[in-house]
Amino acid sequence: MRDVILYEFPLNERIRLFIRLEQLFHQLDHFMKGSSVWDCRAAVAQLIELVSISTRSDLRSEAMQEIDRQTSTLNRMTRLQSGVDHRMLNQAIERLETLNRDLFAHPGKLGISVMEDEFFKSVVQRAGMPGGALSFDLPSYHQWLEAEPLVRHAQLLEWLQPFVPVRASIDTLLNFIRTSAIPVKEESVAGFYQKTLDHAMPYQLLRVGVPVGQPFFAEISGGKHRFTVRFMDRDMNQRPIQTGENVPFYLTCCLF
Repeated sequence: MRDVILYEFPLNERIRLFIRLEQLFHQLDHFMKGSSVWDCRAAVAQLIELVSISTRSDLRSEAMQEIDRQTSTLNRMTRLQSGVDHRMLNQAIERLETLNRDLFAHPGKLGISVMEDEFFKSVVQRAGMPGGALSFDLPSYHQWLEAEPLVRHAQLLEWLQPFVPVRASIDTLLNFIRTSAIPVKEESVAGFYQKTLDHAMPYQLLRVGVPVGQPFFAEISGGKHRFTVRFMDRDMNQRPIQTGENVPFYLTCCLF
């Protein structure tokens, strides 16, 4: 679906958390490819957000619970005799079991070891100030930022190391969810679409694909029983308003 703009809407807090983390990891990847001081500052800012989330949530436990849920779903599917590729199913189950072992091998709450680093802790304390973490605020940070890019990159990788198993798990879990259903072409009426979901089915994520070039954006609201999609006209100088046009789009209700 490279010709569409995708809008995602998580249907539970766990998937919402995973997508937030996925976004932070992608941003970290982007800035860590750069070698400038500004790239490094941006990477540290993303890492601080990642650590902040990890200290508020038990990411390891959340990932392991989702692995257990998806493994149970796949095990039930292995008992089906037709319409199932058992080789692919077994590969997926083995992948989840490997991820679970990796998480189990790294006990404790994520982010604690990073926050115990005195240098990182000093950066966190100043980074919350508007325009903070300058040379007169943190001369040690200023010196580190002026070090060779390879030195800074190695330090960032060391700080990120505790998050590697969780990232691998989140990447796999979200991929399984996103590929669990195929997009269906739908059309809104006067910019409005509503659908009721079967509450007995564990839907995890909604994805709305709007063709590139359309002057509308999708605003999704609702929950696990019913949701609505409104297509809004964007005006930089005014509040967005719902379009009066019928808008074709692709809908994926991810169920896994």
